[in-house]
Amino acid sequence: MENKSKQQLLDRRYLQMAGIWAQNSYCKRRKVGALLVKDKMIISDGYNGTPSGFENECEDENNQTKSYVLHAEANAITKVAKSGNSSLGATLYVTSSPCLECSKLIIQAGIKRVVFSENYRLEDGINLLKRANIEVEQVEATDL
Repeated sequence: MENKSKQQLLDRRYLQMAGIWAQNSYCKRRKVGALLVKDKMIISDGYNGTPSGFENECEDENNQTKSYVLHAEANAITKVAKSGNSSLGATLYVTSSPCLECSKLIIQAGIKRVVFSENYRLEDGINLLKRANIEVEQVEATDL
């Protein structure tokens, strides 16, 4: 029982850190943060935003998210790929449940577990992760 409660405490702390990391996002409509953790080490991080070298504005003049904005999970996964580290067997902590496109990346990156707090408007990403036998766990924001 002690291991389970210790893991729950770690899950909450990493999600809190992902929430703090989300504050780096320049997006106005929604700020999302992600951390990739392996062997109790943070191996990557990300938040939603435009690609490197682009303007730091996520929304167009109609307050719609620009089509080329990257999600926090995609930024964390591509960042770990550039670093030479491996995400195989890692846990992804993200403040919002992954969309379908990010879920595909999560599966291909070998991530074994996803912990999130808020629900994304669609559940197809979560359903795909479960179909791929990836452990998915929601920690309510009230638990943080």
